[in-house]
Amino acid sequence: MFLAKSRRGVLPVLFTLTFVAAVSCATGGASAQVGPEWVTSLPSYRAGRPMHIVAVGHGSTRQAAEADALRQLVVTFGADIQSDQRTVETFRGVEGGAGIHHAAIDNAIRIAAGMHIIGAEIGDAWAQNANSHYALAVLERATAIRIYSEMLRANLAVIDNLTDMTPDQRNSFSGFARYQLAAVLADVNISHGSVLSVAGAPHYAQGLRRGDDFRRDMQEIAAAIPVGITVNGDRAGRIQTAFARALSELGFRTGGATPRYQLNVSVSLLPAEPSGAISFALMELNANLVDGVTGAVLVPYGFNIREGHNSLPQAETRAFVNAEQRIGREYGPLLSNYLAALVR
Repeated sequence: MFLAKSRRGVLPVLFTLTFVAAVSCATGGASAQVGPEWVTSLPSYRAGRPMHIVAVGHGSTRQAAEADALRQLVVTFGADIQSDQRTVETFRGVEGGAGIHHAAIDNAIRIAAGMHIIGAEIGDAWAQNANSHYALAVLERATAIRIYSEMLRANLAVIDNLTDMTPDQRNSFSGFARYQLAAVLADVNISHGSVLSVAGAPHYAQGLRRGDDFRRDMQEIAAAIPVGITVNGDRAGRIQTAFARALSELGFRTGGATPRYQLNVSVSLLPAEPSGAISFALMELNANLVDGVTGAVLVPYGFNIREGHNSLPQAETRAFVNAEQRIGREYGPLLSNYLAALVR
């Protein structure tokens, strides 16, 4: 009696374990086949839709899966953009100038960041479970060709307009700025060309000039228009070096026998009323970038600094260190904004 009960107790347990194992094995063996075709067999799904470009994304939420799908679509195009981000940011304020709308630049940045392709849509989504979601990004080839070919042609027209100058116009700050923007747009066109090539229109990408082509032209312009720097009241060349570094970071060289542009800097340093044992030094710096042809002051710049220390020489040294740092932070962006305004 006891044995019979034991058998009745054992058998159901064994059956239950066997059943669970069987279900587990069946589920594990078939898990790869669960879901829509674009999840289980993406190559065959693509092959059956030659008029579309598709990519699949995965994430713990539907929103994350959709974002990943769009990123994967960008990877499909292999789009890349090499524009210096500081330059791009500077030219965002040029909308309407030289016929350019910065939406084109913004879109290229989104492509480079793996974020978005114009015309792409989320075609479908599927939840494997609460924490595993899939999304399908779809781009119609004809739509991609229409949109990106129009943007590419528009950018090419702007580049032609930017670079159509006489030699005198070219070898100037204005010419430098125009080629700088042309370089940004050329980089944008490379990303557009990548999309068009994958979409089935590779001829649009043929013969496109890269941004670096225009940057070489910028180097030639910078070499033809060096900027002279004269500093009165400098100490150990610290202020002159700070300005030269700021100009160099923008691509300009300094010096030359008869430079068209001259940066005239004056530095005055005076002791201030001490406060107890602390001595103070007051610095006033003024810098005017002048066009030697017209005599106009193009970029005025200046500031006042007050530094203290237990000795006046050390207070003065602190003032020069502070001045160097301020020039390094402020002068490059100030000149960049001036150059961008020349393209309006």
